Amino acid sequence: MISVQSLTKQHGSITAVDDLSFDARPGAVTGFLGPNGAGKSTTMRVVMGLDRPTSGTALVDGRAYDGLTAPLREVGALLDAGAMHPGRTGRSHLRIAARSNGIPTTRVEEVIEQVGLDGASRRRIRTYSLGMRQRLGIAAALVGDPGVLLFDEPVNGLDLDGVRWIRSLFRGFADEGRTVLVSSHLMSEMQLIADRVVIIGKGRLIADSTVDEVLTGLGGQRVRVRTPDADLLAGALRPLVASLERTGPDELEVDGLPAAEIGVVAHRVGAVLHRLAEVEQSLEQAYLGLTEDSVEHHGHASDRVGAAAEGGAR
Repeated sequence: MISVQSLTKQHGSITAVDDLSFDARPGAVTGFLGPNGAGKSTTMRVVMGLDRPTSGTALVDGRAYDGLTAPLREVGALLDAGAMHPGRTGRSHLRIAARSNGIPTTRVEEVIEQVGLDGASRRRIRTYSLGMRQRLGIAAALVGDPGVLLFDEPVNGLDLDGVRWIRSLFRGFADEGRTVLVSSHLMSEMQLIADRVVIIGKGRLIADSTVDEVLTGLGGQRVRVRTPDADLLAGALRPLVASLERTGPDELEVDGLPAAEIGVVAHRVGAVLHRLAEVEQSLEQAYLGLTEDSVEHHGHASDRVGAAAEGGAR
């Protein structure tokens, strides 16, 4: 388990992490989310003993990283895919890591195959694409077969096949009972693989919940209805729902009542239905709403770009 308690990390006058507490537990994928500069990478560096906390603790199975006798056997991490000697081969990089922790070289061959670098492991790392470096970094994290894993933006540079592979990999680790902490800006991927999400902004905790709990915070179930009897159905639904919006002449958007129950009401009042569909809630929507006040740098389309788009639409 990874346990972060009252963690604060300051760089001079800048507070990168501010009294942060959360746990990443065994048997689950924990998504670690937040805007750029929120403190995610700093927190993971403190967990891995690369930065010292100003105050508080960040422990792996109850111990600080520098207290682990064979670190690679207990915790593996990919924090920076570029932090590799470019003149070494991929296989040499892994063998050095294994030898320093008393891990047999046969394990090196196993992880090379596991991450799909069989044909490239004897090449110099300088010739690797970003996606290949990511795979090599993941192999290095796995070489000790640890029970705790941390990954910072692991899908950067991966193609679609690589993204699907890493999704399956992380899910498999959690199912084996390992602790998996993943930082990512890809909300669609986090919605697919994470059991819980820890969301931070400006170094502070914003949310620590299951994905379902975060999605529920968007306002419950929303259903789109298309019917030529919109006025009739709207009148029957309004006393029963949290909100109802007329989105078109024949369309309603209903919040707070399942699609099946809306169908029952429509049948009771004699409203004909042409469409009845639940609106899928997205983690991206929830994330943007939760972190809106924590984003330091907002981009804005220029008037010139807007004018060009408008002109192209004529």
